Amino acid sequence: MARRSSPQTRLVFQALHGDAWRHGYDIARETGLAPGTLYPILGRLTDRGLLESRWEDDPPVGRPRRHLYRLSPLGTAHAEALAREPVPSSESAMRRPRLADGRT
Repeated sequence: MARRSSPQTRLVFQALHGDAWRHGYDIARETGLAPGTLYPILGRLTDRGLLESRWEDDPPVGRPRRHLYRLSPLGTAHAEALAREPVPSSESAMRRPRLADGRT
């Protein structure tokens, strides 16, 4: 039996919809998750093959390269399955309302 995804993990899947590569700070801003919560989730999802990750190719001068993430094909299928599942009431409280342009 598959383990249920935590509310925080669901937020990460929601933030990573689409094909775009996203860096951790961008994901943290969208989800509201602290780095100490977010980065272990990203590591676990990458280890499980649900995310692809790579280093940024050409960072601006004076800034270190960022680690980028996106859903793998397996992760996309998993995210779609999560989206079809009803959200337990305890998790619905974690969802932050968003404006039409994606801002909170």
